[in-house]
Amino acid sequence: MSMATPVFAQEQNPVTIQVDLSKTKAPMKPIWAWFGYDEPNYTYMKDGKKLLSEISQLSKVPVYVRVHSLLVTGDGTAALKWGSTNAYTEDANGNPIYDWTIVDKIFDTFIERGMKPIAQIGFMPEALSSHPTPYRHYWKPGDNYNDIYTGWAYPPKDYNKWAELVYQWVKHSVAKYGQKEVESWYWELWNEPNIGYWKGTTEEYIKLYDYTADAVKRALPTAKIGGPEVTGPDWDKSATFLRTFLDHVTKGKNYVTGKTGSPIDFITYHAKGAPKLVNGHVQMNMGTQLRDIDKGFEIVASYPTLKKLPIIIGESDPEGCAACSEDLHPQNAYRNGTMYSSYTAASFARKYELAEARGVNLLGAVSWSFEFEDQAWFRGFRDLATNGVDKPVLNVFRMFGMMEGNRVEVTQNLAYDFKKVRAQSVREAADINAIASKGTNSAGVMVWNYHDDNVPAPDASVEISVKGLPAGKVALLHYRIDNENSNAYEVWKTMGSPKQPTAEQIVILEKAGQLQLLTSPEWITPKNGEAQIKMKLPRQGVSFLHFKW
Repeated sequence: MSMATPVFAQEQNPVTIQVDLSKTKAPMKPIWAWFGYDEPNYTYMKDGKKLLSEISQLSKVPVYVRVHSLLVTGDGTAALKWGSTNAYTEDANGNPIYDWTIVDKIFDTFIERGMKPIAQIGFMPEALSSHPTPYRHYWKPGDNYNDIYTGWAYPPKDYNKWAELVYQWVKHSVAKYGQKEVESWYWELWNEPNIGYWKGTTEEYIKLYDYTADAVKRALPTAKIGGPEVTGPDWDKSATFLRTFLDHVTKGKNYVTGKTGSPIDFITYHAKGAPKLVNGHVQMNMGTQLRDIDKGFEIVASYPTLKKLPIIIGESDPEGCAACSEDLHPQNAYRNGTMYSSYTAASFARKYELAEARGVNLLGAVSWSFEFEDQAWFRGFRDLATNGVDKPVLNVFRMFGMMEGNRVEVTQNLAYDFKKVRAQSVREAADINAIASKGTNSAGVMVWNYHDDNVPAPDASVEISVKGLPAGKVALLHYRIDNENSNAYEVWKTMGSPKQPTAEQIVILEKAGQLQLLTSPEWITPKNGEAQIKMKLPRQGVSFLHFKW
């Protein structure tokens, strides 16, 4: 551990971060206002509704929500990695029976809160599956992950029946919610078709895409359709699938029309990091996730006709399995505390820079993290809340929700820029950095002290210089996520980690889970438009400076 001394010594010197509000970089697109989860039936359960309300309230713009299994056959019972709606069955003569009750219940829950669906067209109804049995899986943590890929993962035995199902769903949605509303949604086909989620070939996925896109556009010509939601494209097999798909939609022969190409309005793929346990502590790997993101951008940018299409990173997370709790996967212990929140701040800031460097149109990055109903408290799932109590990570999204207008310049003479994190992760000095925005009457500066290795370290001295503030008095609100602030997990531990907290304890935990001010709001008077803020920022801490005038 001889490395520790110079690193610590270096961090005792103040880190200076310079923000210039007068130097606009690009619009501060709300790429963070996108969430998703495997289990669609949690949507309308008690804690699901509560969390969706909180997510919708943290954002000025509509939040988009992506869930799996919207066409899966079953009774709507929720289980890990499972969901069903029974949207499609057949009578004894093979005639379709459509039942939108559960699908509507899911979408109603979003729309009542001003949210919008990324309407995922999948998976295969039992009556249409070319290999229907076994159909329902009973996976639980510790089981082989591949056990989840059952009869719902196969191509249809009749592509025309499948297309009619898609057509009827879009038609029904327009009738129920109105054309203008449905035009604002994103319709997509399937999830991760380059691995076990799709038991057909690449070509069969492409065929299904043509039938699906044609049906969506017949029902609503102005609807948006896209794909293919492959796993991280830094893996060569995933990149090959993505390129094969993009080759087809740009110049292939359409399976339905016989013409060249297919409708595509946006492009999707996934990006995940790779934590592991090193000498008894969690070590994250942000570089792995950023390389996935960047490879996808590079591939899309190589198609001149697609380069400006919106890109949605359909799952963008520190690792790959939300339902794999830390009790069986100790590397996932980052999820309850501040490591998840600081990673989220540092990684989202780099997504903007990666997109800018490749000249592509990043629209959204879906955090595949929601909640798991009726599970043990702080069990270490990748979720935003536990039993209705918010985790620190949700407070980073509350911070992002206050950032609007344009991204502005943050001087990059710091230990890391996006290229270095992409190449090496954060293994040397800490990544102490910021992202900043300026709106009409406000500015926001998010500052983090992140490191891949979750080991104790002294607090960092950070000095932030903010230029370009207006003359006169400016209100400054300083929010903080660390072990003492905006952190229900640490409060739960001080209670003795109760397995069943009392009603009084739950009230305290709910309050502790909210975003908290570090200091009282104050009115400051910038000198020549410049303010200096000094702070001690703990390792894995995140500060948000909100200026209002």
